Amino acid sequence: MNAPSATRPGAPVTPADVEQAYGAEHADVYDAIYRGRGRDYAAEAADFLAVLRTRRPEVTSLLDVACGTGAHLAALRASVDHVEGVELSPWMHTLATRQLPGVAVHQDDMRSFNLSRRFSAVTCLFSSVGYLKSVEDLRRTLRTFRAHTAPGGVALVEPWWFPETFLDGYVGSSLVEVDGRTIARVSHTVRAGNTSRMTVEYTVAEPVNGLRRFSDLHVLSLFTREQYEDAFEQAGFAVEFLKDGPSGRGLFLGVAPESTDGGTR
Repeated sequence: MNAPSATRPGAPVTPADVEQAYGAEHADVYDAIYRGRGRDYAAEAADFLAVLRTRRPEVTSLLDVACGTGAHLAALRASVDHVEGVELSPWMHTLATRQLPGVAVHQDDMRSFNLSRRFSAVTCLFSSVGYLKSVEDLRRTLRTFRAHTAPGGVALVEPWWFPETFLDGYVGSSLVEVDGRTIARVSHTVRAGNTSRMTVEYTVAEPVNGLRRFSDLHVLSLFTREQYEDAFEQAGFAVEFLKDGPSGRGLFLGVAPESTDGGTR
């Protein structure tokens, strides 16, 4: 998953530009942690596709924004004729391109990418939009999604927590053994104004390399449901909110009109 950078639109993205993005060490253990915790990317991808097909039965092309390591795309490509990804983090982008030979994975910012084509469906999953820093960033992002959505196409966005559903002081932990490595992850998340600040500590134990430790800080915006819906509507989508979702935070489903209007950028 990605986070917005401070680079100007169209400028090359370098590791130094990326703020709050998943770093090299985190990217290295990302899939191992979630697979070790039992996350089934293939099943999730099938569920997402089923939701998309309730509004667009023929999903022939799909763009996954903030695609991370490409795990969902790896499953979706078996059911969708053409898939592409967008990922800002250089390290996640590298892993995604390795995992998805023959699939175009673009290293770019979700607020301003321009691929010069449209897709039956655009997805942005696992609360990646929470990394956007302002309501205006959220609006810019949905306008960009709309510009890449075909007439009658759909956009599926998994939000971060709303202010009223966020649990201040939440502590999470997991211990997994995957591919000969033991990985411990402990997190603590607190509210800071209209954001949540999640501090994550990792310990990785490997037979040859021994122990290593590192930490991450993730600052995610607590946008309201109304702010999400307004951003969808201003971009030109008809929007509805679906409760639950794979992480319990719900899903926003936007449908583009059947006309050829590309929306505003």
